[in-house]
Amino acid sequence: MLNVKDLMTQDLFTLQETDNLALARSLMDLARIRHIPIVDENMGFTGLITHRDILEATVSKLAGVDTQTQEELDRGIPVREIMNTNVKTITPDDNLRDAAGLLLEHKYGCLPVLMNGKLVGILTEADFLSLTISLIDALEEGPELR
Repeated sequence: MLNVKDLMTQDLFTLQETDNLALARSLMDLARIRHIPIVDENMGFTGLITHRDILEATVSKLAGVDTQTQEELDRGIPVREIMNTNVKTITPDDNLRDAAGLLLEHKYGCLPVLMNGKLVGILTEADFLSLTISLIDALEEGPELR
């Protein structure tokens, strides 16, 4: 049986509640990620900010706000103002199938992985896509089942 720890991403990009929206936006762009766990100084999980949260906090281009003005606005918004604090989490020892069911059923993009309240990983849709590709490759390389 596979557990969450067998697939989760452990090399994490995190922010703290006092970091600003401009930093969150830059981190997502540079790291090409859509979810950033928010932690305290001891890696205690406090919330999650998503790409969608950032889009919702962005002034519409229809308002005529230029990029520089948007960045100035973003620098004045702490992450704690827009992060989600009611986030479903899982543990490293949870069943991977159950975690996949949670992602699918609730349409979550990720599940933060906690051990004793501390962030130790994140499990994302992309992790499952990578697993799917590996399984397809293994099936195509293996002997035919005929």
